[in-house]
This record gives sequence, C-alpha cells and structure tokens, in this order.
Amino acid sequence: MTPAELASVVLAAAHAVFEQRGLDRAALPASTVVERPRNPEHGDYASTLALQLSKKVGVPPRELATALADELGRAPGVKSVEIAGPGFLNIRLDAAAAGQLARVIVEAGAEYGRSDRLAGEKINLEFVSANPTGPVHIGGVRWAAVGDALSRLLRATGADVGTEYYFNDAGSQIDRFARSLLAAAKGEPAPEDGYGGAYIAEIATEVQARRPEVRSLDDDAAQEVFRVEGVALMFDEIRTSLRDFGVEFDTYFNEKDLHDRGELDLALARLRQQGHLYESEGATWLRTTDFGDDKDRVLRKSNGEWTYFAADCAYYLDKRERGFERVVIMLGADHHGYIGRMKAMSACFGDDPERNLEILIGQLVNLLRDGAPMRMSKRAGTVITLEDLVEAIGVDASRYALARYSSDSPIDIDIELWTRATRDNPVYYVQYVAARTAGVARNAAEVGLVPGDADAFRPELLDHEKENELLKALAQFPAVVATAAELREPHRVARYLEESVAASYHRFYDNCRVLPLGDEEITDLHRARLWLNNATRTVIANGLHLLGVSAPERM
Repeated sequence: MTPAELASVVLAAAHAVFEQRGLDRAALPASTVVERPRNPEHGDYASTLALQLSKKVGVPPRELATALADELGRAPGVKSVEIAGPGFLNIRLDAAAAGQLARVIVEAGAEYGRSDRLAGEKINLEFVSANPTGPVHIGGVRWAAVGDALSRLLRATGADVGTEYYFNDAGSQIDRFARSLLAAAKGEPAPEDGYGGAYIAEIATEVQARRPEVRSLDDDAAQEVFRVEGVALMFDEIRTSLRDFGVEFDTYFNEKDLHDRGELDLALARLRQQGHLYESEGATWLRTTDFGDDKDRVLRKSNGEWTYFAADCAYYLDKRERGFERVVIMLGADHHGYIGRMKAMSACFGDDPERNLEILIGQLVNLLRDGAPMRMSKRAGTVITLEDLVEAIGVDASRYALARYSSDSPIDIDIELWTRATRDNPVYYVQYVAARTAGVARNAAEVGLVPGDADAFRPELLDHEKENELLKALAQFPAVVATAAELREPHRVARYLEESVAASYHRFYDNCRVLPLGDEEITDLHRARLWLNNATRTVIANGLHLLGVSAPERM
C-alpha cells in the first residue's frame, strides 16, 4: 500500500465516521496526507486528521481520533491503529499491504516518484548564464548541477518548465574581452581591465585562422571582428562543456536581441505607464524605493546609454510576455544585493514579487587538493573551471557533490574523498547500491530465480524487520521528490538516497538473503525479496536520474 493509497483509506474512514455521527461532511478535506512518524516504533504511518477536523465539527480531538481508529482498524491492509497524545493516529500495516509497495514500484518503473503536485505552473528557470568571456567557473558549475536537477524535479512534479541561459553578448565586459583578444593576437599584454589566461591566446589564434584578413585591419575594425568571432567561439565552448556535463537548455537567450528588437524601449514604456519612472539629471530612473529597494535605479544614463538593470527589466518582461507565470533566477553569492532591486522591479511592472519572481542565491565552492583550496586553473589562469572539476573527479561525482548540499551553504569538494571507491564517498555509496541491485538481479536470473507474475507475488512474506525498514524508505520517495521541488532543494533527494534507501538496502542485504544457497530450492520468499531488490533498483535509478547522475549496473 502506497502512502497515497493509505491516505485515501484514512479519508474514507473519516467519511464513514462523519456519516455515522451525523457530522457535516462539508468539513472533510478533499484529500489528506499520512506521513512517517519520527520514531519508527510508533508505527508505519501517522495522521493528524482528527486534530485538523476537531474544531470544525466541535468534537474533542481524542474522541474523534478514537472513532477514526475504530473505523480505520477494520480497513483491509491495516494491522492496527493507536491513538497518541491529543489525537494523533499511529497506523501499522499488515505485511501484505506493506510489501505490496514493491510490486507498485517495479510496475511503475521510471514513473515512480512522479506526481502532478505542481501541475498548471509554468516556470522559467534561468541558471548558469555565465558571461561568454571565459570558461564556466566552479560557481557556475554549481548552478549547472543544481539548476538542471531542479528542472528535472519540477518536471517530475508536473510543472511546465522552460530552462534558459542568458547570453550576455552586449556591454563593457564584452568590449574588454575583445580588447584582450586583440592584444593577444598582437603579442601584447592583456589590458589592465582585460582577461588573462591561456584560453585568450587560444581563441585569438582560432579567430585569426577563421578570419585571416583581421591581421590587415585597423584596431577598431579588428577589435569588432574579435568581438563577434571570439564571443561565438567562447559560447560554443561553454555550450559544449555544459553538454558534456549533461546540461542542455531549452533556450539560449541573447541580450543583444533585447537591444536589437527594441525591448528595452518597450520595458521603459511599460514602466512609465505604471507610473514608476522619473527624470533626474538627464537620466531616466525607476522608483524602486516605492517597493522596498534601498535606492532608486538608473535605467538610462544622461548620455543615452542603457544600464545593465534596464536589460534586466526588459528580460524579465520578455519572460512574462512569453507566458511564464513564475520566473526563477539562480544567481551567485556576489549577487545577493540584486534581490531587493529585482523584487521591486517586478512590483513596478504590476506583478506580485512573491508569486511571479523567485531568486535563488548559491554560495561559494572550493575545490580541495591535499586539504588546501585550489586557486588557479591550468587554462583559465584565475579561477577553477568546469573542466578542472570534471578532470579531477568525473561528471557523476561532480554533479552529485554539487547537488548534495543546500545551495545557500558554501561547500568544499575534497578531490581525494570524491574519487575514493569506498563507502565514505557519498556518490560511490549510492551508486554501489544501484550496481549491487542490478548484480543481484543478474545472478538471480542465472540460477533460474525470476520475480514471476505480479499475481503470484507474495508480499505478506516480506515480514522481516529489515524488509519493512526498506519498504518504508522506498515509500518516502514521492514525498521527497515533491518536497524537494516545492522548496527548490535538490539536495533532499541526494540525502534521502544515502541516508534512507542505500543505508536500508545494505542492512536488508546483510540480513535477508535474496538468492538461494547452493542447491536450495527457490521459494516464494526468494521471489518476494527479488521484487523488493528490484524496487530498490528502481528508486535508486529514478533518484539519481533526478540529479543527472548515472545508475551503473556494474562497478
């Protein structure tokens, strides 16, 4: 019995109690939830329904809980119901009802854990968005891992998600990048405010190979060639690096398009219409202080140039005009000050900042070698890049390590730990369960042990303490996925896989033999345990997929 099925049974019992007592059934919720008690000794599931309904119908919670317990205790699959405290219901399932979950999981396959919790929500999720002036640094890599995992979680819970990379191909940073390429091509040092690193020389060489005529152009014309070609090459490299990391975006949005299509003027007109613009000292300002910002923001300077914030406004409006009801933006630790102005900007457009705009801030990442932070990239010269991380520990370990921690916490990635083939390496610990469950299934097939038809499955045989513990862990998966999506916290999936599923499976494996020994006859218990083994494989694979990590069949 799944948690959702048990919740329906609890609600049906409440309907019966209300009918027997003549209570107003309009007070009953359309659905309810059951959850795991903190102390496993209290039962398999707990419900607070009696406490929720007590005031509405004027019946003391414990009295209502007693009536619910009597009715629920007669339901098929419910072994016992106990009342705790002021009216909590602690529910125990019989072995058959509990074990039936293994069949449900195996038959659901990749669909197990998915729900429609966020159905109807149309979300634009922007992450990474590193400027095309250098390789993706380790902070951006964190957002690549977390953002991609979050997009998978949101889709798994029914949301309509569009992932987006904002490609900043306009502005002063691009000019500095172009000047740096030109200097490298001429064999000169990088400008004082320019970019260094071996990659600059590599790109400058590639631009000259593509456009040999650049050597004969004057500096202004040559710089423009380096700007156009260099940005294209750099962004192609960024896209390739992210693709190799398992991250693809639905949309790559060019900032330059906002300028070329006149969308900054459109945004300015919309904000003026809303009554939040004013002119001062020849510049155009947005009165964001009306909505809690610490100061008003310039959109257009007195010399007619647009500010970066003006492009932010136009880009936000563009997303909303494309039909996205919620705009989620992932930013680095150095962008914390953007939250106030962005929220105020949303309000200036007439939106609800709490509903229409969500900004997530990610903290710093350190890559440690021999216990000391790595500071320099072989190629970028100043920062650790995506390629540096992947070269050090691999794609799976990189994605898992970056998604395993809450994004608002700084993290240290110890190269030695994350390359170790031992149980203290978290990704190895989880992937080992994926490989072990696959290995058990292979070995079972070799000795003629197969799960058999679902109708022949004997779930009541799964009555060992460690079998029940593992079933409880597997049952939590849909709720973990839904919570991780709603709270934007992919790390909950990683910790669940480690602390609940992997830990429970290892204890199950050590105490409950799946395969027959020697010439031992294959029994229904062996088959039932194989169902449970395969259900574990399904949950591990589904959970790792949400993190963008492979579930190997062999290790």
